This record gives sequence, structure tokens and C-alpha cells, in this order.
Amino acid sequence: MNHIPALACLLGYLLGSIPFGLILTRLGGAGDIRQIGSGNIGATNVLRTGRKGLAAATLLLDGFKGAAAVLLAANWPLLAQNHHAGLWAGLFAVIGHMFPIWLRFRGGKGVATGLGVALAACWPEGALMCVIWLVGAKVTKISSASALAAFVASPFLAWIFTGPAHALLALVVTLLVLARHHANIRRLLAGTEPRIGAA
Repeated sequence: MNHIPALACLLGYLLGSIPFGLILTRLGGAGDIRQIGSGNIGATNVLRTGRKGLAAATLLLDGFKGAAAVLLAANWPLLAQNHHAGLWAGLFAVIGHMFPIWLRFRGGKGVATGLGVALAACWPEGALMCVIWLVGAKVTKISSASALAAFVASPFLAWIFTGPAHALLALVVTLLVLARHHANIRRLLAGTEPRIGAA
């Protein structure tokens, strides 16, 4: 990648840091999502409120902000002079979701936002990640396992469909997602990870 476009990174971070899970649960009368279940602001934890509509909206909006960061940076003339502006914005959208300044840097795990970034940056990669995620969830009934499988596959898919620059972005996002799922990985190895819909 060539020089880092600071404005694209800032745009991505600000979009990514919007805590839709927290906003929607409060507006929907479900309370503070940080006091429920795992305390995470993502869609999986929102589902633990029993409000499937709020969980679906959180999933879509968290994905949308990742996609929006990529598309805005890639198509905004001021930023598009840097051929990788969209990738930088996408990376920082994931970072913003995981570490939002508004919530003292305690955010989500980046799955939906990372998937939105992948769909916008290279839709075949993103589409196959969705397939892996959905099939994995159907088979294992464990959200974290299916999500991690999709992200582990993403750098290879990005390399096949787009090339090394996008594969590098996918690899960094995957490493961030894996790091944020460290507790889930320990539970998966111990066989104690809760299944989808469990408290």
C-alpha cells in the first residue's frame, strides 16, 4: 500500500465508532446492552435481549457503516487519489467499532462491520464469507465459531479475487477479530461456548 491517507482513516474510524447496538437497544426500551449478557454492543449480544428485530437492525447497520466507509473513501474525489483509500477507511471502520472513543474504547468484536467492509471492497469475497458464516452457524449453532471461520478464510479469498493489497487488509482485520474473540476461542477449545440464542 502507498502512503496512509489520514482523512480516509479518520472517516472510517468515525463511521465505525457509531455504537448502533447501544443506540437501538436504548431507543427500543431494552436498556443498556452493556449490562446484558456478555456486555458486548454487537448483534449477537443484542439478540440476548430477546428482541430479534433489534438484533437484525444492529447487524445490518454495523455492516452498513463498514461498507459506507469503504465506498465513501473510494469514491470521494479528495480521497480517491489514493488507490487504497477505501481499504484504509475500511480497516479503521473496524478499529472504530472495536475501540470507539465515545465508549471509552470498549466496543464490539468487529464481525458485522468487517463483513460490511469485505462486501464493499470485494463483493465475491464478502459473499463467500456470508456463506461460510451462515453454513457454519447452521451446522454448529455457535455464532463465534462460524464468524471466525469466515474471517480466517477471508485473506485467502481476497488474494484470489483482488490481490495482495486487499489480502493484507483482510489479514489485519482477521487478526483484530481473532484478538477480540480471545475469550470465545478459549471457550470453544474448552467446549463451553454458548450456542446461538442462549443466555
